[in-house]
Amino acid sequence: MAQVGPYRRPASRVPSAGRLVNILLGIAISAALLVWLFWNVDLRAVAARLGDTQWGWLAVSIALNLSSLWARAVRWHHLFPQGAHPTHLLNAVVIGYMGNNLLPLRAGEVLRVYVVARRGQQFWTTVTTLVVERALDGLAVGIVLAFVFLLIPTPREVAWAAEIFVALVLTMLVVLMAITAAPLPCRILIHSLAYRWPNIERRMLVIFDTMSDGLQGMRRPSQLLPTAIWSIAIWAVIVGSVWTCFQAARLDLPVTAALCVIAFIGLGVSLPSSPGFIGVIQAATVLALSFFGIGKADALGFSLLLHASQFVPVTLWGLLLLVVEHMSLTEAARAGGASEMKSREKLT
Repeated sequence: MAQVGPYRRPASRVPSAGRLVNILLGIAISAALLVWLFWNVDLRAVAARLGDTQWGWLAVSIALNLSSLWARAVRWHHLFPQGAHPTHLLNAVVIGYMGNNLLPLRAGEVLRVYVVARRGQQFWTTVTTLVVERALDGLAVGIVLAFVFLLIPTPREVAWAAEIFVALVLTMLVVLMAITAAPLPCRILIHSLAYRWPNIERRMLVIFDTMSDGLQGMRRPSQLLPTAIWSIAIWAVIVGSVWTCFQAARLDLPVTAALCVIAFIGLGVSLPSSPGFIGVIQAATVLALSFFGIGKADALGFSLLLHASQFVPVTLWGLLLLVVEHMSLTEAARAGGASEMKSREKLT
């Protein structure tokens, strides 16, 4: 039975107008991409490609993908402050990915925090570690994008979108590094810029102090090396998962093609979409493989195979872990509303 933590059972909430607009926008984008993907494509060729799957290779791909979640949990542990002793991180990671698959607005990110915080960890400390983790993932995707664009000629509009993404990630990383290395000068800078507007200054300092507290783990040099090693391990396993899925789909493609698929998916999932990133993952994969001469039908078949091999096992595992954590999917969905209310209370 889970310990009584900072959370109480979330109350039911009606989605706000802004959340509803974002949900509908994501569904519209996913629907438009699916129409584009399946328009004038030979569905029999897609079905034939799926029917020719090498299931042994697919099993290896699934195993590698699930292993990457375990590696994420280990890395996440290193991001917590000394003495925090978080537990059930693997459960939280898997439930979070399940939530992203089934719930709108990337609610799985909230579920990760919810699972850990309900077992006694500070809510905002957990949020901050998750922000750092996402910044590390963004940096990895940015590095892969840069590597891919050095090796593969791409259209200017694709390169432009990637450059914006990389710039945003680097900006976030610089901010986090500054807060980690020099918290006091950063706090003084915020005060000097915002002291004329007391309410704004207070809210900015609340956010800053929360981020600074959560970054305590990154101020320990002994934690930087394992964090870097596990980050490399995570992405190496993900590359292996995509490459073995190539083999399952009987596509003779190099590792650079796997890097290209990962980079384009990383860029694509930053867009609004329906739960599970349906349509976005397929479109990103088809576009990436087009640079390697793979036809639309074959690329679409592979994208469906890759997505299903990641979606189904993780979702089933996450639903099973909800039982282990004595949670229901309804409670998991309500957690997003409770966390949003908690965030607003922190800033008011």
